[in-house]
Amino acid sequence: MQHFNKVVSLIFLLGTLQLAYGQNGSELAKIESEYYKIVDVPIPDDIVLEVGGLAFTDGDKLGVSTRRGEVWLIDKPYSLNPKYKRYAHGMHEALGLAYKDNGFYLSQRGELTRLDDKNGDGKADSYRTIYSWPLSGNYHDYSYGPKILPNGDMLVTLNLSWIGHGASLVKWRGWMLKITPEGDMTPIATGLRSPAGFQISPEGDFFYTENQGDWVGSGRMTHLEVGDFAGNPEGLRWIDDPQSPLKLKQEEIEKQSGLSLYEYAKKVPELKAPAIWFPHTIQGISTSDILYDTTKGKFGPFDGQIFIGDQGHSKIMRVYMEKVNGVYQGASFLFREGFSSGILRMIWGSDHSMFVGMTSRGWSSTGKAPYGLQRLAWTGKIPFEIKTMKALDDGFQLEFTQPVNKNLASDITSYEMKNFTYKYHNTYGSPITEEQPVMVHKAEVSPDGLSVKLTLHGMRLGFIHELKIPELTSVTGKKLLHNTGYYTLNEVPGGVLKSPQMTVTAKSGKNIIQPKRIIKMPSDWNNKSDQKLMIGTKPGLKYDVEEVQVKRGARVELTFNNNDDMMHNLVITRKGKESVDKVGQMALMLGLEGPDYNYVPDTDLVLYHTAILQPETSEKIFVQMPEEPGEYWIVCTFPGHSSVMRAKLVVK
Repeated sequence: MQHFNKVVSLIFLLGTLQLAYGQNGSELAKIESEYYKIVDVPIPDDIVLEVGGLAFTDGDKLGVSTRRGEVWLIDKPYSLNPKYKRYAHGMHEALGLAYKDNGFYLSQRGELTRLDDKNGDGKADSYRTIYSWPLSGNYHDYSYGPKILPNGDMLVTLNLSWIGHGASLVKWRGWMLKITPEGDMTPIATGLRSPAGFQISPEGDFFYTENQGDWVGSGRMTHLEVGDFAGNPEGLRWIDDPQSPLKLKQEEIEKQSGLSLYEYAKKVPELKAPAIWFPHTIQGISTSDILYDTTKGKFGPFDGQIFIGDQGHSKIMRVYMEKVNGVYQGASFLFREGFSSGILRMIWGSDHSMFVGMTSRGWSSTGKAPYGLQRLAWTGKIPFEIKTMKALDDGFQLEFTQPVNKNLASDITSYEMKNFTYKYHNTYGSPITEEQPVMVHKAEVSPDGLSVKLTLHGMRLGFIHELKIPELTSVTGKKLLHNTGYYTLNEVPGGVLKSPQMTVTAKSGKNIIQPKRIIKMPSDWNNKSDQKLMIGTKPGLKYDVEEVQVKRGARVELTFNNNDDMMHNLVITRKGKESVDKVGQMALMLGLEGPDYNYVPDTDLVLYHTAILQPETSEKIFVQMPEEPGEYWIVCTFPGHSSVMRAKLVVK
């Protein structure tokens, strides 16, 4: 995960049960709340509950580990008046929690720890190291878990350090490890960058989620088996250890192959292509926890599907997963937005509501609270949704939660489709590449109206297939609550793709002219500016200035240094908070085209802007300041950043 070092102020709504409509009161969140309501779990004002892990005891008390190294036990967490008791403290950033045999396991930065209350007073009096690993001292050395296997063994994952790029400075950073209760360790897989979310499926398979970064074009979910390489080569530095299940060398991985991860995996058998891609800024920006729906229908119509948290966008996605020719793949959909802070952990309560643990310190989220604990409860109403999306050799089979309007569903113009991919390279993130339209050739509706078979031209293996059905309604006239899905197609049934290929492509990465990004000094400046400004970044989604003062009409050389470990831009907007708010919202609406436009919308509200900058890079732009004095704004419009990453531009 990214920076976790912003000072927290105690700001949190206490006490009452409340329905959350989202921090910006969005219409979508209001509609979602008809089916799934968000309920606050009250937190006392003297407790900073920056959630790192969640685990229930046998007595239905909720254990919460925190980034401040504490474990709290919450009695009656479903009530209006839950009781908090500190079970353990003095540990080092506990970003996971598990309960077994009347005690807790958790990962600290440098070890897997067992906590026991031996005298029965409700407080841990035994802190036992099960297994420890080296620490580099780098702030990015987060450690997650454990997850407990049926035989009692445990899985943990270790984040890479950050030194301008991800790095495995000490053993076994960038790895998933299996550890026995006796402390015997076995490395499982590497190639991990920021593996905050991982889970054991009901079938016993291991999955983990990844955040966009170097070698990671967008958020994704990958099935890990012993000896797998998930893509970031830094962890390969330890393959000479006798315990390593891999022999693949770090220098064998090309930094700029020009290929997608799926295509590059054909050259490197150890490389595992993701089962699911989450398009960046469309389905979150900081993928976190994984939770399988094991409620047997008591949380709605998605039994057996998977819920994925996102820290940066304070939302949850839903995944339908299937196994085709022995390979996992599937479709992802938006599910619920509007949580109070950045989602890190999710767990089922005994009432089949979902507890959601959150934190945002140093790592901003659309939910403005610095931390939080909420429950997501099903209201009993069934939303009209695309329930499943299954791969065929020449299309997709769609299943819906309610019968569809057959006239609309059989009309091929009701569907909009395209596919695309991301580059696999050492650069931070990736633009959309190789984008191509997909033609819906036929739409066949089942007699009961609950499914539609789409026959397609233009399907491609290894690509993400975007499906939009904006005007489809149910037989009762309801529109789809979420009308867009993204299917990651690694295989097709039978192994042979029978979808005819399209002859015309519309690739992304097009050269878009943005006249408000002026990177050459205008000729009428006569090789002279009035002022030179330099603006950088600080951890926690901040510019290194809060206010800049300039003279009206001044000709300014403005250099933006992105010395952060995330991508940022610098956009100057017109006067007024409403202007900068609107520009941020418009940037979100750019969708898949956002990277092509540097996440800067084409609007008169924008005066000047830079490109979207990779970490540790800079750009100079030339700005003629407005003649009208007042308070203008500087803002980063990378999705999820605009609400907090701002500075005032005072024109005098």
